Amino acid sequence: MTIIDGKKVSAELKSAIRDEVIRRNSLGLKQPHLAAILVGNDGGSETYVAAKVKDCEEVGYISTLIRFPDTIQETELLAAVDQLNMDPSVDGFIVQLPLPRHINENNIIEAIDPSKDVDGFHPVNIGKMALGLSSYLPATPSGILQLIEYYKIETSGRHCVIIGRSNIVGTPLAILLSRKSSPGNCTVTLCHSQTKGLKEICLQADILIAALGKPAFLTGDMVKQGAVIIDVGTTRVPSATTKSGFRLSGDVNFDEAAPKCSFITPVPGGVGPMTRIVLLQNTLKAAGDKKQ
Repeated sequence: MTIIDGKKVSAELKSAIRDEVIRRNSLGLKQPHLAAILVGNDGGSETYVAAKVKDCEEVGYISTLIRFPDTIQETELLAAVDQLNMDPSVDGFIVQLPLPRHINENNIIEAIDPSKDVDGFHPVNIGKMALGLSSYLPATPSGILQLIEYYKIETSGRHCVIIGRSNIVGTPLAILLSRKSSPGNCTVTLCHSQTKGLKEICLQADILIAALGKPAFLTGDMVKQGAVIIDVGTTRVPSATTKSGFRLSGDVNFDEAAPKCSFITPVPGGVGPMTRIVLLQNTLKAAGDKKQ
């Protein structure tokens, strides 16, 4: 059984991005600029955005964080998005999800200029991805593909079962893994809350991807011997052993599943670091060959 080390892979990719920024600077090309809008004070979002800001500093990007209270109205947030769309100094930006319930997330995502949508959530980018055209790939699915490629995990002709059909992970990942590409060429089964016989389906999987946000949902008796497991879950659960009073739990019962696996991602330290790396990669792509 091999632990898929997202920290190691992301560190190598981050080093390559930093080298590319140094090369760009020597040629007088624009320093990439990533901006983020954060609404409210959700603990998970605060931690995630702070890590993104740190990532930018480490690779030599310009980073801008724009904060709003959770009482902001949708029209005000749309105006902020439009301002970033029009700002030529900003190459790419994200609006951190989730947003307060009174704001329609789809309206915000659709308002982002697709050329600056480094999260890869805009319908234009999702549509291009589905057609196999050049686009900004959603960060977490792209990060998962890069982990699979790094560890030389065979996907062609294999049965991949994805649990969770969100527009952020499950659905785009199903499209990417079924494409005629490498990694890809999987036969994909996309499962969700209405799926019948989930355990039996999971036991058929060569590759199991858990992305539903339910701690320790995938148990050992749902995993066949030799399967590859990718755990996307990052749920905060109470903990008496940590200073913060919580810990991150994946969607997989690691202790039960790991002994049966050929490869498995831990939580934390698996998929999470790769998600942030893809944001940096997409921002670098957005910066292109622009001059300072």
